[in-house]
Order: sequence, then C-alpha cells, then structure tokens
Amino acid sequence: MLSRGAASRELPAIVRMVELEVAGLVKQYSPQVTIGPISFEVTEGEFFSLLGPSGCGKTTTLRCIAGFERPSEGRITLSGRRLDDMPPHRRDVGLVFQNYALFPHLTVFENIAFGLRLRRIGRKEVEERVGRMLELVGLPNLAGRYPPQLSGGQQQRIAIARSLVLEPRLLLFDEPLSNLDFKLRVQMRFELRELQRRLGKTSIYVTHDQTEALALSDRIAVLSQGRIEQIGRPSEIYETPETAFVADFIGSSNILDATVQSKSGVGASVRTGSGLELTVPPVVEEIGSRLLILVRPERIRLVDGREEAVSNRITAEIDDLTYLGEDVQLRVTTAPAAKLLVALKSGKGTRELRRGGSIDLAIDPEDIHVLRK
Repeated sequence: MLSRGAASRELPAIVRMVELEVAGLVKQYSPQVTIGPISFEVTEGEFFSLLGPSGCGKTTTLRCIAGFERPSEGRITLSGRRLDDMPPHRRDVGLVFQNYALFPHLTVFENIAFGLRLRRIGRKEVEERVGRMLELVGLPNLAGRYPPQLSGGQQQRIAIARSLVLEPRLLLFDEPLSNLDFKLRVQMRFELRELQRRLGKTSIYVTHDQTEALALSDRIAVLSQGRIEQIGRPSEIYETPETAFVADFIGSSNILDATVQSKSGVGASVRTGSGLELTVPPVVEEIGSRLLILVRPERIRLVDGREEAVSNRITAEIDDLTYLGEDVQLRVTTAPAAKLLVALKSGKGTRELRRGGSIDLAIDPEDIHVLRK
C-alpha cells in the first residue's frame, strides 16, 4: 500500500527527448541572398511545421536536413548524430515530395519496394514490408497498378508509403498536398495526421498554407525573409502572435496603429490612427507611446439590443457583405472612419444585414492583442 505522502505526489510528466536539432543553420547563395541563421529543436514523435511565404527559406531548410543542400554554416543533429557531412541516403530520413516523384513505368508495388531493393533486402521481407505499407495507407488492392492509373490522393499515399517502408527515424514533407483539389486536400490532411499519430514518427512539414499548418501541427515555426519570426503551438501562433508579420500572415486580421491615452491596473485606453477609442488589456508602454493592436475578425461581435454596458461599442456602416454559408464576412467603416474586417456566424442576427446598412458591434477588451513593434 502506498503511504499518504507517496499517494499525494504527482506522477512525473512524460519528457520527450529531442530528436532533431538545427543550430545556427545558414545557407548563403550570394551576399544579397542568405537564409538564416535558423535554430530549432523537434522532439520525439512531434509534428513540426515550417510555415511561411514563398522565398522565406522553409524548403531550403528542409533540403539541408535531407542532405540535398549543403549549409554554409551551422549544425544539424539527428538523435545525437551529426548529419552535416553525410550523404542523403545515410541520414535515416524519408522525404515526401510535392509532385509525388513516382516512377510511371513501375507498378505501385515496385515503387514502394524500390528503396528496399537498393538496400538489398530479401524478397520475402520486401513483400511483407510493402504489404504492410499498402495496408497502412489503405490501398491494399492497388499493388499491380501504375501511377497514371491512380488519383492524386492515391499517388500521394503511395509516395508516403514509399518513404515509410524504409522505416526512417525522421519524415520530411515538402508541401505534399498542394497539388490536390480542396476537398481531397482536407481529407488527406486528416488522414496524414492520423497516420503520423499512429506511427509516432517525428515529422517536419513544409507549407505556405496557414490552415494546413494549424490543422496538422504540434508546433509551428513561422519564417519570413530567411528568419524565424515565432515558434509555438497553433493556438499560440494564432491567438498571441509576437509580431505584425505573424499576425497578418496567419489568418485574417485587423492590425491597427494606436496611441496609449491612459493606463490602469486592469487595462489601458488607446486611440487608433483613425480616431477609434478602445479599451485594451494592460500594456507596458507609457502614455503617449505608439503600439500595434490586433483584432481578429471573428472576435468582433454583434451587439445584443438587450445589452446596456458594452465595452468598445462601435457603430459602423456595412461597405461589403459576403455570404459564405457558415459565416458572413463584412467590411465595415466605423463612425471615426476606421476600416474593419468582421466575421459573423450565420444566423438570425445576420439575415437582415445589407450593404449600406448600419450595424452595432463590440470588441471585448480581452480579445484585443497588443503586438510587438
């Protein structure tokens, strides 16, 4: 029997080991074009995404990890082993390409088995491992088909199976869903995440699609101009972005330039450049200081006619209204001439809204986020 003291002690939290470490990675193409320095760690079994616009350095970073690019500076370590000078085939890394990169003249079975045969794996083991992979990706009956006979989603599953069959320690994905149509992309996103969770494979995923990164990732690194702007969980990246770039790149946003008018222990009063007076959470900036504030469109709400004391109440004119089924997206101009993007859930309160009409809105102070300039 446990003693009272032993019973009251909390069980220790599971500590995951660092699987991949990228430290001070720099890739210099010319004095004017340099990626990095970039540093991050990925823990065992984590799904880690590199997210950013074209040219930000995310694919270059992935290619350096895979061994297809040689870093100018820095260190890459996988499970305590330096990868910097190793050729790609010795890195214990699997890479899933954007364009699938399947051999059109080989069957599905032969495509998946290709890497195993290069490693001189015996015929029986090849058949067993390929069979397991086909079952894993849900395509056990397509072994004899050729890639041109498959849909885009099926080809992507085969590309994933071809990487997994080699049992790599680390899986790399280079925008693998970007060639699929929207519905299939959403379906594959779910299937890919479920597969990764079942296998517990440490994965790095490159994408420019914010929704994809938010849906798939345990953590996200947002890149801009060859640098990491912020690393965090999806909720942190979306709800509390550290910079204006992250706030603007992830989701829709209203970013307003404002000046601190007054301060108290429970909040501060600010005036935006367009004259909008708002109460915000406490700030460290002094009175008279300039700052940036973020208001997500879905955080702006319709005012219920029964509400009396409403913080940050705004009267606005509807400039544009877009019906999106589940949501109604508005562009409005407030009384002091501020332009705002508003996202409301479709329902009774939105049915009477019309372009050119007036609308009463409110922004709760806790839904306003102060950005670092």
